[in-house]
Amino acid sequence: MAHTILLVDDHKIMRDGLRAILQHAPEFVVVGEADSGTEAVRLAKSLRPEIVLMDIGMPGMNGIEATAEILRHFPEAKVVILSMYDDEHSVVSAIRSGARAFVLKKASDSDLLDALRTVAKGGSYLSPQVSDKLLHCIQRGDLETKAPGSPLSTLSPRELQVMRLVAEGKTSKEIAAMLDLGLQTVRSYRKTMMKKLGVTNVAELTTMALAAGLTRFPAPQNPEGAP
Repeated sequence: MAHTILLVDDHKIMRDGLRAILQHAPEFVVVGEADSGTEAVRLAKSLRPEIVLMDIGMPGMNGIEATAEILRHFPEAKVVILSMYDDEHSVVSAIRSGARAFVLKKASDSDLLDALRTVAKGGSYLSPQVSDKLLHCIQRGDLETKAPGSPLSTLSPRELQVMRLVAEGKTSKEIAAMLDLGLQTVRSYRKTMMKKLGVTNVAELTTMALAAGLTRFPAPQNPEGAP
């Protein structure tokens, strides 16, 4: 019986390429495609695929956040993260979210299939470049991803999600739509989060998010200004 796969990537050309690779592997069958983290969560709950092949960098709900949300509703799923980035923050965050594998987009077709076969059998997989880099970081003792003593360690996963979106310039109304939350709920998350972090405006919040690696590039300041 073939292993069912949900493809998640915000670029159709990437999804088409993945589908083409999987067509040459009869043990896998693609049962659905999603172009956003929010859509991935919805489809995972309805299609219940065995494996979710998840892009890490998507607007709105990113791959790490979508992974955690999918596994909260559907813990049997096995998530394989695809990423252009091999930094330790992305890798460790993916693993902490529950992903079973981390594969670089520059990996070969055979490496991707190896990862999928390993995960399908219940194992875990890291691209060789990723595992080497992670090992060196651990050996140097400089692996820091939301360390216990950092301010971000006081935030819940949902507050971190909201923080990243605020730092990327999204309004509370936009965040509510992306995360399927009520507007007042989002405003409450923002108020609590900023109080925990000791910041009073979006500029300070964005600076903190950038320093923590929660977002990769500055975004225009949110015109709302306040929660």
